Amino acid sequence: MRIGIFSDTHANFEALSTCVEALKSERVDKFVCIGDTVGYGANPNECCDIVKGITEFTILGNHDAAVAGRMDYSYYYEAARQALDWHAAILSDENMMWLRNLKYMGHLDYVAFSHGSPVNLEEFEYIFAIEQARELCDSFETLAPVTFIGHSHLCKIFSLKRLGNGKNAEFEVEEHFESPITLDPERKYIISVGSVGQPRDYDNRACCTIYDTETRRFEFKRVEYDIETAAQKIFDSDLALNFGKRLFLGV
Repeated sequence: MRIGIFSDTHANFEALSTCVEALKSERVDKFVCIGDTVGYGANPNECCDIVKGITEFTILGNHDAAVAGRMDYSYYYEAARQALDWHAAILSDENMMWLRNLKYMGHLDYVAFSHGSPVNLEEFEYIFAIEQARELCDSFETLAPVTFIGHSHLCKIFSLKRLGNGKNAEFEVEEHFESPITLDPERKYIISVGSVGQPRDYDNRACCTIYDTETRRFEFKRVEYDIETAAQKIFDSDLALNFGKRLFLGV
């Protein structure tokens, strides 16, 4: 089974549309979204409609939870709060209900999906550094063979391997930089799939990914999209100008 996996669309219709077409051209069997369909961008309804229509399931992201009234976001910085308030005001009843019913985790075959760390799901904890991946060693037994996450907007691959048995067993934790990569069945993986609509790795191309459950082959896929149109929609709205400007820089 070939799974097209993406996350953090953030209401960027142009980026999402381009990624969907790119994944379709790769003949994926199923689509999975790992959250944050809304927030920051100008087209929350349009993006919700696309994601609802193509995915096997969608995971709840922190921005989704905030817009749907499922978490407190009063501590977010002002521009982000205003964007969430605006999205909550313009979302259709159908899309709001969809967000309110999204789950924190999903599974396909031996693969798990969560927006942030697979531990303490409702906390939406980040994993973008090897030190954060190492904290998962205490939960090694309960981790799926591979867990795909979003949230950081970064493309990261970490793996954990237990060395020996017993309570005092040590672990080897590695970060991998190659893509495509074939996953080692003797290791457990945490893979951050980057962002469709708001990359933050200084590469302004949209990011989506493909995983083959039979060959265990994983690949990041970067695609160029119409940034000018996506940004102009933000400039023409009540959203903060910086949400559009950062699209050009990939930060």
